[in-house]
Amino acid sequence: MLDTQTKKRIDDCRNILVGKVPDPKSQVEQITIALIYKFMDDMDAEAEELGGHRTFFAGEFARFGWAQLMSPGLGGFEVLALYSEAIQKMNENPGVPGLFRDIFKNAYLPYRDPETLKSFLKEINHFTYDHSEKLGDAFEYLLSVLGSQGDAGQFRTPRHIIDFMVEVLDPKKDETILDPACGTAGFLISAWKHILKNNTHKATGDKLTPDERARLAGNIRGYDISPDMVRLSLVNLYLHGFTDPHVVEYDTLTQDDKWNEVADVILANPPFMSPKGGIKPHKRFSVQATRSEVLFVDYMAEHLTATGRAAIVVPEGIIFQSGTAYKALRKMLVDSSLVAVVSLPAGVFNPYSGVKTSILFLDRRMHKQTDKVLFVKVQNDGFNLGAQRRAVVNSDLPEATRLLRGWMKAPEKFEIGGVMAQTVERSQIGASGDFNLSGERYLVVATVANAFPMAALRDFCAINPESIDPAKEFGDTHFEYIDIAAIENESGNFLGGTLTKGTEAPSRARRKVRNLDVLLSTVRPNLRAFALLRDPPANAVASTGFAVLRAKPGQVLPGYLIWLLRYEVCVEQMIGMSGKGAYPSINSSDVETIQIPLPPLEVQQQIVAEIEGYQKIIDGARQVLDNYEPHIAVDVNWAERRLSEITECVSDGDHQAPPKSDCGVPFVTISNIDSQNRLDFAKTFFVPQSYFDQLGATRRPRRNDTLYSVTGSFGIPVFVDSDEPFCFQRHIALIRPAAGIDAKYLYFFMLSPLAFQQAEQAATGVAQKTVSLGSLRNFMIPLPDLPTQRAIVAEIEAEQALINANRELVRRMEAKIKAAIDRVWGKSAEKNG
Repeated sequence: MLDTQTKKRIDDCRNILVGKVPDPKSQVEQITIALIYKFMDDMDAEAEELGGHRTFFAGEFARFGWAQLMSPGLGGFEVLALYSEAIQKMNENPGVPGLFRDIFKNAYLPYRDPETLKSFLKEINHFTYDHSEKLGDAFEYLLSVLGSQGDAGQFRTPRHIIDFMVEVLDPKKDETILDPACGTAGFLISAWKHILKNNTHKATGDKLTPDERARLAGNIRGYDISPDMVRLSLVNLYLHGFTDPHVVEYDTLTQDDKWNEVADVILANPPFMSPKGGIKPHKRFSVQATRSEVLFVDYMAEHLTATGRAAIVVPEGIIFQSGTAYKALRKMLVDSSLVAVVSLPAGVFNPYSGVKTSILFLDRRMHKQTDKVLFVKVQNDGFNLGAQRRAVVNSDLPEATRLLRGWMKAPEKFEIGGVMAQTVERSQIGASGDFNLSGERYLVVATVANAFPMAALRDFCAINPESIDPAKEFGDTHFEYIDIAAIENESGNFLGGTLTKGTEAPSRARRKVRNLDVLLSTVRPNLRAFALLRDPPANAVASTGFAVLRAKPGQVLPGYLIWLLRYEVCVEQMIGMSGKGAYPSINSSDVETIQIPLPPLEVQQQIVAEIEGYQKIIDGARQVLDNYEPHIAVDVNWAERRLSEITECVSDGDHQAPPKSDCGVPFVTISNIDSQNRLDFAKTFFVPQSYFDQLGATRRPRRNDTLYSVTGSFGIPVFVDSDEPFCFQRHIALIRPAAGIDAKYLYFFMLSPLAFQQAEQAATGVAQKTVSLGSLRNFMIPLPDLPTQRAIVAEIEAEQALINANRELVRRMEAKIKAAIDRVWGKSAEKNG
């Protein structure tokens, strides 16, 4: 902690200088240079006392020693001349380590008043280098005056905000830590202290070995465009125990020397302001922009390791401005790494600025574990919002820290923090196209009141009302056993039970079921294996893996109950109750507490009638979708040609394991083919451009090629409709039509049952069936003339337009069902947690 005497001496130094050096930044620089000068002499004196030799002020530099400078026999102008010469030549002193030479680089005395200098040095003389941590705290107090640099969009981040960000990210001793706009190194020092604290038994950091401590110091890095800031940060780090701090002068936005350097943890409060005309960055940023705040955030997002995380202070422009670069940045963040947004009060940077800020938390590892973003609103950061920022009670930061740490550790178990926090699905954030990151935008939706009273299942259902022993009930006769596999996941369709002899019944066969009972799978409820039983056999018995819900007459309709249970809010309740393990499950006592809105019976009847009307349309449309196949009516007069005779090539992908990279060219596998015979590039990995370039032309797809799976899930064609580069695995064949062949005709034939029959006949193998390239080349293709091919293509495309219309009809009816259930929960209920 900073003691009052040290604080007073720093204030006195500033008061002495203010008449000649009014700029706070220049005051800090002059005090810094003088303190380091004095500390070097103190270290020389300590070395002599221990029997060593002077190193800083030795040889020709001995005349600049502090004792000589403070000699009573020197007049004011002599002190002025000696001190001025000393600080200007110090970076040439061979006995001074590189760190200190950097500090004295371009140092000079900006005034020529000997009395001011003598008074100033007299005050500096009271400081002694006997405890670097204490002096480090003093130096941080000295740096607090730099907050007045708001004109450049640079505002000193308050210590409690820095510590909050560090506490949430929780950097570890073996991680690399970076601040690419480090200023005075406040984030780096807070991270250092955090790691030391977490590795302490008795003395600070005593659990760290010397090698671990040295490696930790080497892993902490900073950049800053300003040589003055680099000087100050080097001193600050040195005074906090860094003998060789790694902070360099570097323009993060216009230089690319360090572009390939990444970090596990990035912490920053980058400059908000851009020069007139904007920044002219180098060309390696993924978001094209000229605004410094956009470029800095882009830089940090792109320079995280595969499991890296970041905390970044940003102005409101980043949160909601509609400019193209801002939207592109937000989309990139939401798609790649954004996991939380913390809104701070507008006065956090007082007295230097009333600018409204937020903190973005990025985590590339956690981003893959959830499809949501957490929004936290901090209204009280522990200080009032006046110019003086006086401390107040009931800070929101401890609770915000708890929420964020819990969210980032286990998003699947996260519990909503009331009005302070909410989760919002990434798909909802991107729905409007502007990717607005203002939590209030989604809070209105999240807090809509339920339209009807809430009730727990136990209030209107009998749960597991009948239990029987099949061996006693049925003996050697058979009963219909309904196990988990009898209910289709997602759809809830009852697929029928298994006839089982009573004496051979599994131990889980215990739940007696009746007509209009609801079966709710308590194992992996996220799969929605929930069903309404309509006229089941009289001898049906369900597994104890289900909860049997029997509606109490006059309170709830079974048809209403099943639709509400399948709704996402109910499913999320169940997921929240589930334990860990490969098969997370809920117990009967949990089932009893599941809550749904319960309107009057007549309202339930209206809702069920509306939903079932939509469902009938969906069922009809799905009949079309499930049964449609493109059909080519083959004329016996058409010629038949081997596939090899009507193609330029039939080849497959590279047989060597592809090298992976973070970016480059997408690499497609069979798993990237979706249910509509299209390629889903969202889940591909990348290979280097150099690998793609060395592939033969027959392994580089182009427009009008057909891809065809030949191993495992064989017989799936994909039409290539663009020239965007990608490559593919060897389990996929590439078919390139020759001139005179309509590419779409060839694709539609490969999609037809006639082609699949040939694939089934040609497939060989036991564990994984494969259609060899030789067999594929021998497929027989009925080949009419080109005008007929084109007519067939036009006919099939017209049919597919109708198929797509049915697919759209399903989507619209499903949306109407969701809207009907939404109305029960509240006007616009959404999946916000």
